[in-house]
Amino acid sequence: MKVTEITATEFQSMIRMGARRLSKNAEFVNSLNVFPVPDGDTGTNMNLTFQSGAKAVLESDSDHVGELAQKLGKGLLMGARGNSGVISSQLFRGFAKNVEKKASLSAQDLADAFAAGVQTAYSAVMKPVEGTILTVAHEGAKAALKAAKSSDDAVVVMDAMVKEARKALANTPNLLPVLKEVGVVDSGGQGLTFIYEGFYEALSGETTAEEYVPSEGEMNEMVSATHHQVAQTKLNVDDIKYGYCTEMMVGLGKGNATEPFNYDTFREHLSHIGDSLLVIADDEVVKVHVHTEHPGQVYRYGQQFGSLDKIKIDNMRLQQESIIDGASEIVQEAKPLADFGVVAICSGEGLADLFKSMGVTYVLSGGQTMNPSTNDILDAIKAAHAKSVIVLPNNSNIFMAADEAAKEANVDVAIVKSKTVNQGLTSMLSYNPERSLAENAAEMTESLADVVSGQITQSIRNSKIGGLEIHDGDWIGLINGDIKIANKDQLQCTIDMVGAMLDEDSEIVTLIYGSEASESEAEEVAGAIEDKFPDIEVEIHEGDQPLYPFLVSVE
Repeated sequence: MKVTEITATEFQSMIRMGARRLSKNAEFVNSLNVFPVPDGDTGTNMNLTFQSGAKAVLESDSDHVGELAQKLGKGLLMGARGNSGVISSQLFRGFAKNVEKKASLSAQDLADAFAAGVQTAYSAVMKPVEGTILTVAHEGAKAALKAAKSSDDAVVVMDAMVKEARKALANTPNLLPVLKEVGVVDSGGQGLTFIYEGFYEALSGETTAEEYVPSEGEMNEMVSATHHQVAQTKLNVDDIKYGYCTEMMVGLGKGNATEPFNYDTFREHLSHIGDSLLVIADDEVVKVHVHTEHPGQVYRYGQQFGSLDKIKIDNMRLQQESIIDGASEIVQEAKPLADFGVVAICSGEGLADLFKSMGVTYVLSGGQTMNPSTNDILDAIKAAHAKSVIVLPNNSNIFMAADEAAKEANVDVAIVKSKTVNQGLTSMLSYNPERSLAENAAEMTESLADVVSGQITQSIRNSKIGGLEIHDGDWIGLINGDIKIANKDQLQCTIDMVGAMLDEDSEIVTLIYGSEASESEAEEVAGAIEDKFPDIEVEIHEGDQPLYPFLVSVE
């Protein structure tokens, strides 16, 4: 079967089959989590992300591929969960931008759009890491471009892309040592390959896809699943050279514009001011993200091309979103906006109560049991009903979705990048509603370094991490996200983990027991810790978190 023109019908079929193939293999993608802990949810996150985009496409009656692609990109962005989900949304965001004016696609158009998506995704990640979903997308797009030079058949182009994506996926363990050590390929790359395979099947006709439109019931059932956990990110987003994360939106030709806009010249100029540069432009607006030591230079340069809006400066790696001229979309009659609101993301009623007792306005269920989507976080920001909102993700795999939600919000938002629940709770001790948003975000971010976080869970397979032999069923202790302890006995594993967390300045150990532990078990652990470390005081709290019997912090 030869396809020289992809119409809206073919495009919808591609999206339908890509969604179907990923959905059927989501659990397999989950199983590729690099750590032997029950928290691999890359497949679930990517599936929910792609379903959100597919639903928007499949419910549309447009016969214009460019319009359908725009719906796909928007749906993916608002439904994006986890780092792989957000990166996937950026891949197809760039794809959509490239084809927005095209009613149908040629083989060359298809290849060009995939290549544009790769550029957008690489630009969206602060520090791209090879051996991940980005590598699979990049190598696949290169093969598509090469195939389009010699064939006008979209099936041939897609076939070349799939084959090269598979080859790149198989090579990911050679690029990321942690994958090779555990013996798996990159989970995000595998999820993307399934999507591409679905596209190929739809175009080639090799597989007849059943009618598949993601339902609200399917999505809600997956969101409620208790065994889908956070996939620990391997992307290092903290290692930045410049001190100020700077963002702005430029309304081209508006205000006191003095210069005509040229994308290449604009981007080239900013590339010399800092790094981690992202420039997204259309005919009316340019959005800029850059890490720099001189935010003022960025803003002065932008003003030459138009009016500035949604400007933001983040100091000390905090995410402070200062949106000019924004107004809350929340409608709550007779209730004015509060000055401050705080959103915390966590799983477990006990943890939610702890956060609320410390001043959190709104608790969004998620994190350890399910990464919330960009739209979920945006809704939580609105629910906080405040002029300025601080968000505590409490999990590094939620950072990217939180950042996207902050960009979409119509109030000032700061993301305090707490990687664990323990860090989030500690940061609330530094929260003071009498301070400004920037002051609170800075103080709370600084306090994250004051706590050492530990997690106890059970291995789900044999593995070897950093020379540590781990057997299926062993109890394992993670310290600041890294597996450091393994033992067949839960009590001993916990004691050993706490011992590894302590230093000469340690005074207090906070023990939060989850839904798979009891108060009496927590008291037994606390007693054993105090017996072995007489100078340490142990505090016990009920958290109700799933899959992690004990969360531990040392201060």
